[in-house]
Amino acid sequence: MSASSSQKLFHLGYVSTETGNLSSQEIIELLSVAHRVNGERDITGLLLHRERSFYQVLEGDEALVMQTFESIERDTRHTSIDVLFEGDIESREFPDWRMGFLNLDGVETETLQGFSDLLSRDDNPKDFLENLSRGKRLALMFRSME
Repeated sequence: MSASSSQKLFHLGYVSTETGNLSSQEIIELLSVAHRVNGERDITGLLLHRERSFYQVLEGDEALVMQTFESIERDTRHTSIDVLFEGDIESREFPDWRMGFLNLDGVETETLQGFSDLLSRDDNPKDFLENLSRGKRLALMFRSME
């Protein structure tokens, strides 16, 4: 499935709390499923994990983003889901990522195909800082939480 150029784009960002202590393998399995489903739905985004908390941004067709989020809400691996923002967007923040991921507790993302290690890369920090969107600003805040 591919988004047409005339399709309105939508994004949704939320935070949640892990219900148990997911192992690195369980997180990798979760990401593998997310990568496949997001690819089928033409959804891009970002997923951060730190100290039993998740922060996620989903972007794509509104109906498909909401369908994905409804599935996420039913997932018993997390609770206390709080939507931080949602609405129409002009363009994707994460256009090449089926799911950008950074486990701030130490999963090695270099071995995961199709994932981008957004916050630990310094490819072009000037461009990154000049173009901070709400999703990226929240990601940086999430990263710096102690």
